[in-house]
Amino acid sequence: MLIHPDFDPVAVHLGPVSIRWYGLMYLLGFVLFLVLGRLRSKMRPDLAWTYREIDDLLFYGALGVVLGGRLGYILFYKFSDYLHAPLHMFYLWEGGMSFHGGLLGVLIAMWFFSKKTGKTWLSVTDFIAPLVPLGLGAGRVGNFINGELWGRPTDVPWAMVFPKMDMQPRHPSELYEFALEGVALFLILWFFSKKPRPTGAVSGLFLICYGFFRFTVEFTREPDSFLGLLTFGLSMGQWLSLPMIGIGIWMMAWARSSNPEKNV
Repeated sequence: MLIHPDFDPVAVHLGPVSIRWYGLMYLLGFVLFLVLGRLRSKMRPDLAWTYREIDDLLFYGALGVVLGGRLGYILFYKFSDYLHAPLHMFYLWEGGMSFHGGLLGVLIAMWFFSKKTGKTWLSVTDFIAPLVPLGLGAGRVGNFINGELWGRPTDVPWAMVFPKMDMQPRHPSELYEFALEGVALFLILWFFSKKPRPTGAVSGLFLICYGFFRFTVEFTREPDSFLGLLTFGLSMGQWLSLPMIGIGIWMMAWARSSNPEKNV
């Protein structure tokens, strides 16, 4: 049985200012986005992306992640709580971000970016899809360092005790998510997108794979205490992932049948 190391969530103390590991993981995700974006533009010059456009893309995407992630958490997970205390939605230091909300925020931000640059919305989402997973993986490492989003009790040999929760051996579900939503998803999308694909196919594959990985890992993740399990014993994360899988399948089918001659 393993014991969670109980890391200090603060990486660096600079007088009254504390820099937390979770914030550094966000920063690492943004840096990886830029590095991979520039590498992708070199590998696929036919996509015609400039470094300036990639920098602007990061700015739009960061806004979408933060605003969408926060609003998604409020709407999907604790709407009634924030309805009674609306000012708390601005208490970002208390935590509370939703991936699915962040995804919607990014999609909206990419729509504005596409209008500004004259690129099609799907060509933009196809370009960024392979750049996102390692940042997601970094976020899961941040969750693990914080000792949060722990898994359900289990007796598997690699079970881990999270003292902040209790002394029961649990799935280290943050590490499962790092491996699947981060590393595996990156490898799948990176190699799939190295060759020209129909417009929308890369975005569709992202939705399918992330939705499937998240749906699967949720079986090992402790459901939110304030929500528990919902209809059919599924968590909120699973219910939000199912539409992703369905839309992704539809997008890939549409991409292959509607515009096979337009490759990105």
